Amino acid sequence: MPDQTNLLNTPRREFIKSSGALLALGLAGFPDLSSESTSRRKPITIRIKNVASNFEREPLTPYRFKGSAITDSWQTAALLQSESGTHKIGIATQGVLWSDSSVFAAHSESAGNALMYAMSERALQLMKGTSFTDPVELLDRLLPEVLDYGKKITRNPNLRKTFALNALVCVDNAAWLLYAHENKLTRLDDMLPAAYRPGLSHRHEKVASIPSFSVGTSAERIKQAADEGYFIMKLKTGSAGTQKEMIEKDIAFLTAVHKAIGHYETPYTQNGKIPYYFDANGRYEHKDTLMRFLDHAKKIGAFDQIAVIEEPFDESNETYVGDLGVRVAADESAHTVEDAAVKIEQGYSAIAVKAIAKTLSMTMKITQLAYEKKVPCFCADLTVNPILVDWNKAVAARLPPFPGMTVGLQETNGHQYFKNWNTMMSYHPRAHGSWTKTQKGVYVTDKSFYEQSGGILEPSAHYEKMFEAHLD
Repeated sequence: MPDQTNLLNTPRREFIKSSGALLALGLAGFPDLSSESTSRRKPITIRIKNVASNFEREPLTPYRFKGSAITDSWQTAALLQSESGTHKIGIATQGVLWSDSSVFAAHSESAGNALMYAMSERALQLMKGTSFTDPVELLDRLLPEVLDYGKKITRNPNLRKTFALNALVCVDNAAWLLYAHENKLTRLDDMLPAAYRPGLSHRHEKVASIPSFSVGTSAERIKQAADEGYFIMKLKTGSAGTQKEMIEKDIAFLTAVHKAIGHYETPYTQNGKIPYYFDANGRYEHKDTLMRFLDHAKKIGAFDQIAVIEEPFDESNETYVGDLGVRVAADESAHTVEDAAVKIEQGYSAIAVKAIAKTLSMTMKITQLAYEKKVPCFCADLTVNPILVDWNKAVAARLPPFPGMTVGLQETNGHQYFKNWNTMMSYHPRAHGSWTKTQKGVYVTDKSFYEQSGGILEPSAHYEKMFEAHLD
């Protein structure tokens, strides 16, 4: 990787030129602010004067997936201060097991988190003293540098791009907030680049609040959630053990779930039935094994209620999935827009997007590609904190309708697994907003949600306090 000192001293024109991906992102897509309002101007160049990072550890009730479990969640924060003196703080939740299970397996849980945090800090140091015009351009500059650094410190030459993107979320969020402030943009809709607006142009009045249940959850617990009004739930499959043990457990789980809630009705689907959303997190090694699961679903009458199966195979498995008769979604394997294009060619007919795990900048690229390819998207979670739930909701509420559904779709499971969820909710600048609470299985994304941008553009007193000593 280029020496940091050399990188910072490289003329900005050459630095931008060094990023081959820049040509594809379409800088012309950013709105010409000078033509929209006298109070707005052409995007300005923002020079970074000061940077800082910090983190907090939040305990979890063990969340089991990918044959393992997470018990500790690091909440990271990145501060960017411009030469004008303005500062903004972006936050993120780290997902080491989700983003690269090999890193999780090779280290203690805390060490894996420390490695990702070091990559966030590296990104900030690379930015100090440099300039950017828009956050998408900035991400394209940072990603290859941070990924290369991550490969070195993890000693993993095959480190997944999603691991680096997850490390960049807090930086990307801070960049978007600073970009908005410096350009006098007060709403998220005004911030969206013109090139990516078509894929985020819908306005759902409601967004489904999708809880997630880890491997081993009882059917009775899932029935309880359905009784509380949740109509679509993320059900983790890919049980621990050999492939033979896994499929037997998964089939038994499917049978129990269908018996418990298969007859429930909901007003939010076109057929009126409860939809099933399964996520195997890449645990299935062969297509035949997945076919056994689907054949059993047909046998018990559950097949037509499967809305989507997410990431059944490891990303290195190039099996075509377009002939399974069920919608298969890509999630962590669709690291970038280029990877998403490959998955679509492999027959994946939905994409789970995560602005809170792969950055808002990359997510906009993916949602626009999906829009153009007529591939539906929905928002998946990373067990994030309450403020990030609304960063994700900002996308979910603007995505085109998912086939068979009448509301936007967003997984959100932090309230299930964070032990201090209520305390974390108090950090939200709009903690009492009407859209922050689940009401009978949905978030109501009303006029106030759009006018106030879900509160995500406002400072959080809690995170501001973390950086008091770093500000001039």
